Amino acid sequence: MKKYIITGLISLTAIFSSCDDQLFQTPFQSIDQNLALNSDANVKSVLIGAYGEMRGVSLYGGRLQLFSEMLGANSEVRWEGTFNQPREMFNKQIFVNNSFVEGTWAAAYRAINISNNVLSALDVVNEADRARIEGEALFIRGSMYFELIKLYAQPFTSGNTTTNLGVPLILTPTRAITEENFVSRNTVAEVYQQILDDLNRAESLLPPVNSFLARNYVAAAQLSRVYLQMESFADARDAANRAINTATTNGKSLVPVFMNAFNTDNDSQEDLFTIQVNTQDPANDMFLFYSLPQFGARGGDVAILSQHIAQYEADDDRLDQFFFDAGEERTAKWRDQFKNVKVIRLAELYLTRAEANLREGTAIGATPLEDVNRIRTRVDLLPLLSVTVADILRERKLELAHEGHAIHDVKRTRGSVTEGNTTYQFNDPRMVFPIPQREMDANPNLVQNQGYGG
Repeated sequence: MKKYIITGLISLTAIFSSCDDQLFQTPFQSIDQNLALNSDANVKSVLIGAYGEMRGVSLYGGRLQLFSEMLGANSEVRWEGTFNQPREMFNKQIFVNNSFVEGTWAAAYRAINISNNVLSALDVVNEADRARIEGEALFIRGSMYFELIKLYAQPFTSGNTTTNLGVPLILTPTRAITEENFVSRNTVAEVYQQILDDLNRAESLLPPVNSFLARNYVAAAQLSRVYLQMESFADARDAANRAINTATTNGKSLVPVFMNAFNTDNDSQEDLFTIQVNTQDPANDMFLFYSLPQFGARGGDVAILSQHIAQYEADDDRLDQFFFDAGEERTAKWRDQFKNVKVIRLAELYLTRAEANLREGTAIGATPLEDVNRIRTRVDLLPLLSVTVADILRERKLELAHEGHAIHDVKRTRGSVTEGNTTYQFNDPRMVFPIPQREMDANPNLVQNQGYGG
């Protein structure tokens, strides 16, 4: 069988649906590149294909969040399901042929390649829409590289970013496979710089109102995440502040009751970016693995352990998410079927701004104490009188628990994860995914990650 590189695929997948049926018309599953890129309407349809990849379960449709929680379980959650792929992540014993690891790599590069195709055809897009289309494609490409670098490479906080290997940067369309497509891995520093270039330009081009698609404050929110991973706290603060200001100006605010931010049919007023889920497009792996059969899911694959629940104060309304069923404590954040997958909530941005301001000794937008207390008082906790970085990190951990932040916060803060009698440091090779064996077999220029035979 002829070998191929998954990063070179041009695969336009199913469009993700929404309440706006006119916006989301079903595209071809595959389409000739000359036809696809020869008109304004077709380029826009191709862009929707990139969103379709991004919303799939291998990416923001659930597995990116699940991977983080399993790698960063820290004796606070436990994988109980029969799927071996998440179990390998939970056990920190990942095989190079793990199909979830392979699927996420493949889906991310498909989204990147579709974005590259859109960016190559901007000249046929109506001038009035050209900046928005470019911004959306750059947001998708930058976001996908960010997710890849966090999982398949050592963290930015580990070692020399100019020599540590990241992932291959592909910035032009791949339309035919030749030896020129046998790409090598760029460095961590090079990948992060490309992410910053893409997302900063995306923010400058995107409007503040754009249905539930990429908007300028969503790009700014994503940038705040990138800068946190890089320990560029002033930049993280400023990006979070821009996102907060623009989002709140456009009607976003914290939901008064914490659990009302979850299991929603439509975006809540707190949601900055979500994956739309409904009966026509029901894929949501967080629901699949976290919920229970009576709600339409599996058998409750993720249990919440007492070591996690004990960290909440007695009056914390966030305790309302937990319920006992099928022999274990569960979280209701992902309980109901056909509900949107939360990717970025406004609460995260307040916590990012608080942490970055405190580390920098500034009060841009608000004081760290004000931002932390707006999160605490929402869940019926007494406001703090003073605040430390440890206080903010604790609030962040509890506020964003089970939403896909666990391992990334461990890595950026140079922490560790303990499972049983074993402690894994933030830069342990077992906390990094392997380059999928399928890619290694197809591309002789790829170098495998440490600990996986490379």
